[in-house]
Amino acid sequence: MSATLPLPTKRDEAWRYADLKALEPVWPKLDGPEKVTVADGETASRQITTLPIIDDVGIVDLDISIGDNATFALHVLASAADYGRIQVKVTLGKGAHFELGGAILGSGTQTLEIVTETIHAEPNATSNQVVRSVLAGKATGSFLGRINVVRDAQKTDAAQSVKAMLLDRTATANAKPELEIFADDVKCAHGATVGELDKQALFYMASRGLPPELAQKLMLQAFIADAFVSMEDDAAREAIESKALEALERLS
Repeated sequence: MSATLPLPTKRDEAWRYADLKALEPVWPKLDGPEKVTVADGETASRQITTLPIIDDVGIVDLDISIGDNATFALHVLASAADYGRIQVKVTLGKGAHFELGGAILGSGTQTLEIVTETIHAEPNATSNQVVRSVLAGKATGSFLGRINVVRDAQKTDAAQSVKAMLLDRTATANAKPELEIFADDVKCAHGATVGELDKQALFYMASRGLPPELAQKLMLQAFIADAFVSMEDDAAREAIESKALEALERLS
């Protein structure tokens, strides 16, 4: 993404669900993607809990290169913006690993999205992406995730798990996983579901004496926690989960 480029259109699949009207006035103010490089054999991580807001629009754009046998873990939260977008392009070296955990929490008329392009450029690399969304009101939450396995990237193992929970039927969840595979010895899997809170589970918890509001809160907490379970740093995980719980409180 660059301010020198023309404004995207809906014809661009990566911007299919974007709020282009909200984006238009801030587009000239945006810089190009932030470059992140993880050297061969290194391990690095990053957490994004707050989007940088310009005129109620929050955009994060990362271009990540992961060296041979290196690991990069990215955990993100998209919540506090009228239009928020986390855009990530990742290129993996030989034996590298990329881990993404993301949560989208929206209400009102918010439009929030996580868009990833994961390029397996060398053999024996792995990637795992877990995204959980909770949407209320007329909010729209989207995940678009493209995995590209090049011809020589044998023994690739790539997975995506995308789940959305709608608190109101006026909310919208979009999930578009995409695979482009040119190697023949790979393991790639993706799953996407959209649903509502399990009424039977809520009834069971109520029958055990839990107030309905508390039962719903506990179920949503457990649902969102899936996005951050891969975090090895306990303090960092608690910090991003705390931010997510604050956002969940605003949805009710």
